[in-house]
Amino acid sequence: MIVLSATDISKAYGTDVILDRVSFIVEKGSRVGIVGANGAGKSTLMEILAGRSKPDSGNFFISQNTTVGYLAQNDTFEDDRTVIEEVEDIYRKFRDMEKEIRDLTEKITELSQDPDSGEEYARVMKRYGDLQERYEREGGFTYKSEMRGILNSMAFGEEYYDKPIRDLSGGERTRLALACLLMRKPDLLMLDEPTNHLDIGMLKWLEQFLGQYSGTILMVSHDRYFLDQLCTDIYEVEHHHLTCWRGNYTDFQEKKRARREADLRAYKKQQDEIRRQEDIIRRFKERGTEHLAKRAESREKRLAGMERIERPESEVGSVRMQFKQDFKSGNDVIFAEGLRKAFREDGRTRELFHNVNMDIKRGDRICIVGANGIGKTTLLRMILGETQPTEGYLKIGHNVEFGYYDQRQESLDPDNTVLEEVHDAFRLYKDSEIRGMLGRFLFQGDSVFTNVGSLSGGEKARLALLKLMMSGANVLLLDEPTNHLDIDSKEVFEDALQEYPGTILAVSHDRYFLRKIATKIFELTKDGIVSYEGGYDYYEEKRQEIASGKRYMNQFGKKSQEGADGLEKNSPTPFQSSAEEDVSSENAGKLSAQEERALKKKKEAEERRRARESEKLEERIMSLEEETEEIQKEMCRPEFMSNSKKLGELNRELTEKQKALEEAYAEWDKLS
Repeated sequence: MIVLSATDISKAYGTDVILDRVSFIVEKGSRVGIVGANGAGKSTLMEILAGRSKPDSGNFFISQNTTVGYLAQNDTFEDDRTVIEEVEDIYRKFRDMEKEIRDLTEKITELSQDPDSGEEYARVMKRYGDLQERYEREGGFTYKSEMRGILNSMAFGEEYYDKPIRDLSGGERTRLALACLLMRKPDLLMLDEPTNHLDIGMLKWLEQFLGQYSGTILMVSHDRYFLDQLCTDIYEVEHHHLTCWRGNYTDFQEKKRARREADLRAYKKQQDEIRRQEDIIRRFKERGTEHLAKRAESREKRLAGMERIERPESEVGSVRMQFKQDFKSGNDVIFAEGLRKAFREDGRTRELFHNVNMDIKRGDRICIVGANGIGKTTLLRMILGETQPTEGYLKIGHNVEFGYYDQRQESLDPDNTVLEEVHDAFRLYKDSEIRGMLGRFLFQGDSVFTNVGSLSGGEKARLALLKLMMSGANVLLLDEPTNHLDIDSKEVFEDALQEYPGTILAVSHDRYFLRKIATKIFELTKDGIVSYEGGYDYYEEKRQEIASGKRYMNQFGKKSQEGADGLEKNSPTPFQSSAEEDVSSENAGKLSAQEERALKKKKEAEERRRARESEKLEERIMSLEEETEEIQKEMCRPEFMSNSKKLGELNRELTEKQKALEEAYAEWDKLS
């Protein structure tokens, strides 16, 4: 079934064409990822489909009775409202139903005392029964646990509930908008960059949630890992047109490469044949004989009637970058011991982290991960000397020259032109040299005279990266460097970092970036840094092993505690010596056959336990539902119509059963 169809949609701003005769369909239940370079028109297309913008020509249709939810890059919240007020509005229908059920209960008690109210009593009882059934069917018993679960997954604990929306950061507002949209559960979910401002834990939760989502999803994203995990189709916007590809992002890349190579081969083959025929025609004409002239004319007609293959459009221009260091740093780059950071907030001391230890050597490629708000950016600024630790010791090594990429681009002067911004930082370069470098970062022609404040997020990111590249620093501190880059720019940036001879310390939630760049992972927690002496895949593997070990401890007691302690000791720990790290890394990757069997048995036992608990809860829910239905039938019996005392008892019993049923549903939802 087709949920959405678009036909010949075009959009331009003045002479700047954004979309040109774009057509496509979206099938029910599909998960479509829209990709393309920054400025290609992806967000413009989403705004048109969401009804927030009108196309210059063309039209689109959404199937009847389909509800649509749209996550834009800018929210529409009222600043004076609190988080919980905004969220509870989504579930207003349940509160309205609960109020009507209470009113009907009182009305039933009142009518039961009137012997002449038989007809009205029956009508009220029917309405009461219908409303109870609808309340249960639409999720009235589980909506509160669902609301709390989604808010918690988006890092909104109860301390945020009464916080005014005006006090939320830009990232928090985006997460709240996403949480509200997921609670509404529209049939067609349209998401514009949903992974922005999410840490790795949130990304995994969102992937799981959307993977089980029953509706249709249309999303713009530059997160390659996210697109690979979720998408059934990729729609690429390029050269003002849209091309549909079946499969996830990796499938799209392979198919696009193969198609382009095939198109180029076909075009080249035809051009070779055309040149061959033209050469034959020319030689026939040069002979000057009537017979050859006729043959030349015949070949010219065939050549004119040939269906010409159009030259494949060139690929969208990509950034060209290369990071170099002007000189080497010493072998010891950053040494830290016992770092702590705390600050005063609302008259109280709030601690970000403590006991942070680091020993970073020349050539290390380290990525820092951790929950939002844990202090990753603060740690980078501490290393730069822009903020001081509350406690601890920090030493920067000999000949260390930092290059810093700030995700907020606060170092850029919004009043400068692009050319002035680079020239002010690197005065020894001539304007012609700077313009050449700007051209490598896609700032061409008059665009170099654009004010920095007028640039898009992606353009500011490219400008900041150009300044970083020109700095010649031997240690790069990168704070979410891929956030505003399109996929092609990300890949060029990653390739350049792989060839960079210096040291890299990067904060990132981009799992493709982590997998490609990191040789070590630092996980920042409030209790310090846990070092994983391997890339992102190794980090994920060890985290799962540690989590499994902890569950094993909880299930089997002290003996299991000792075994799990062994696993913890084998996992990387903060501030180990090089020799200890080598031994730890070697042991961590190996489990004995006995440990593997114990781990397997533990997993199987855990699954059986959860299955038993789930089965018991399902039986209890069925029993409570039957008891609730039985009480409602009792309340409708004629002999109780005039017995207010009995009706009151039944009503109290019904309320208790409904409360128990809600608790059972919440527990079952949590378990599953």
